Amino acid sequence: MSPRTETIQQLLNEALAPAKLELHDDSQSHAGHAGARESGGGHFYATIVSSAFEGKTLVRRHQLVYEALGDMMRTEIHALSIKAYTPDEFEQLTP
Repeated sequence: MSPRTETIQQLLNEALAPAKLELHDDSQSHAGHAGARESGGGHFYATIVSSAFEGKTLVRRHQLVYEALGDMMRTEIHALSIKAYTPDEFEQLTP
């Protein structure tokens, strides 16, 4: 796991106390892309299950993730795909 991935996980764990956090670094698939060259990669997929999302709209959930990551969203993360669920929502998705 890269230091960048570890930092992202740490920040999300501290801010959202997720019951489940899956983070996939897909930067290698974007080699040569302009944004990837500028940030050194930074393409991620995240699935986050947290009680912090209870009663929040999808937009607000994403804002909470962006707030947790702070400056990384402007400097080290070029693209972030987010799936944000409450524990109940996630439970309904899994058989």
